[in-house]
Amino acid sequence: MLKKKRKKRRISKSEYFIKINIILVLVLFTFLLLFVPKVTLNSPLKEIVNINSSYTDKGITINNIIGNKTVVKPISIINTNKYNHYNIKYIYKDNIFTYHIHKEVIIKDIEKPKIKLNGKLTEYYCPNSNYQEQGYKAYDNVDKDITNKVKVQKLKDKIIYTVEDSSGNKSEVVRNIIAKDVEKPIITLNDDSNIFLNLNEPYKEAGVIIKDNCDGDLSSKVEVTNNIDNTKIGDYKVTYKAKDNSNNKTTITRNIKVREPLKPNTIYLTFDDGPRDGTTDVILDILKEKGVKATFFVTTNGSDSLIKRIVDEGHSIGIHTASHRYDLIYASVDNYFNDLEQVHERIFNITGVDTKLIRFPGGSSNTISKKYKEGIMSTLIEDVLNKDYQYYDWNIDSKDASSATNSHKLYNSVIASLSHDKYNVILMHDTKTYTRDALANIIDYAKNNGYNFDVLDINKMPVRQKVNN
Repeated sequence: MLKKKRKKRRISKSEYFIKINIILVLVLFTFLLLFVPKVTLNSPLKEIVNINSSYTDKGITINNIIGNKTVVKPISIINTNKYNHYNIKYIYKDNIFTYHIHKEVIIKDIEKPKIKLNGKLTEYYCPNSNYQEQGYKAYDNVDKDITNKVKVQKLKDKIIYTVEDSSGNKSEVVRNIIAKDVEKPIITLNDDSNIFLNLNEPYKEAGVIIKDNCDGDLSSKVEVTNNIDNTKIGDYKVTYKAKDNSNNKTTITRNIKVREPLKPNTIYLTFDDGPRDGTTDVILDILKEKGVKATFFVTTNGSDSLIKRIVDEGHSIGIHTASHRYDLIYASVDNYFNDLEQVHERIFNITGVDTKLIRFPGGSSNTISKKYKEGIMSTLIEDVLNKDYQYYDWNIDSKDASSATNSHKLYNSVIASLSHDKYNVILMHDTKTYTRDALANIIDYAKNNGYNFDVLDINKMPVRQKVNN
């Protein structure tokens, strides 16, 4: 049998119009999606801006069909230096549409004043006494100094500081106050922190002064101990201990250095600024020939072989300076030690000797250092001793760096200054040709007149001049 054909259902008018409307809506939606730009305000509808602050309007952003972004600025100009209320309008036009976007910008004082406390946020004060106010300041971005508006509320264990500016902005700071002594007593040494004693010389205690923030003078309660043996060369310590009524403890030490005294009727030849080829090598030849030992305070100049020869031939070696530039080495403590360490490393790398002997450029009594840093020599003489260096000045200047400009003058300058009743530490420079040329005659004169020779070393009492800076 043949199948019957199904009849097509006819669409009703209402269904037809529904479909048409759906299509139109889809077309309209597609149009809006593709051709109507999306407008975005890049800031809140209501902005509050602090007076006198900088303000940058972020405008609006337009996203069009191809994804480009155009930032549109407002037509108004914002002045943040005055209180004001702005109604901002943005206008954007394209080929079809015009957009008007509005927002508010309010200029007002919204910044809190600042309270700055003198002292600390937690302050301790002595028990059985009253807390002494450390002070405070208050400042506002508009009203400026408003310290006189600060209200202070003192409670048992804290103080509350509050202040309000003319715009009603408020600030509060709290300081904790505790009745407890937490500070250690302060011990101040009488005399130097580094004391030199000749071998077998008795030690005389110089004492200390002890002050405590709560208990006052505690000098009479100091506990003193020491390990000094003045019959043996060495470094010793005197220890001072103090304790206040709250059991806060302080300890400080004084260094005692027992050294062999320099001998009268003895010459200590010392040479600065070398080594230098042509002078130092000849000086070493003369010393070897005469059987005399000397002390050389060297620099970074000259041949390494001369540094090695000084040590190998039994002379004493010390540190002078790398640069010999007063403006550099006396400009700061760090500069001085950086310069010193260069020479120290050179000596050690060449000879293996870790020398602690030094001589300050210009001596410890120099005044030229004052030109570059006030008081630096007073600081350095303590610092070098605390680092276990030992500096040596002189008590006879050969004047080979000043008026003794030939070997004859140099010879006369030296022998006129010699004395059998004292030790004779002579400053010379092994970079000078006339020092080289006068040396043999000086040694011969000294031997013929009964003088002895010796070297300076770390175990001998240093020669120290008066510090003038």
